[in-house]
Amino acid sequence: MAIEFYDVKLKKKVQIDEANVRKTTFTTKNGQTRYGLRAKTDDGRNLTKFVSKGDWDALNVPQE
Repeated sequence: MAIEFYDVKLKKKVQIDEANVRKTTFTTKNGQTRYGLRAKTDDGRNLTKFVSKGDWDALNVPQE
């Protein structure tokens, strides 16, 4: 199943296969935890997408 990311350089949405996606968490200065997905494009650029905790927990991909 592919996951949709927004590619800033191409200015459009792209589909990235789940095999190339990793889960990660970000902690803000205030201590809040944000949940996100990270992926790489075919030409090596990084993509990030913020998701809800429910979506993050449901996704079965490795965590960074």
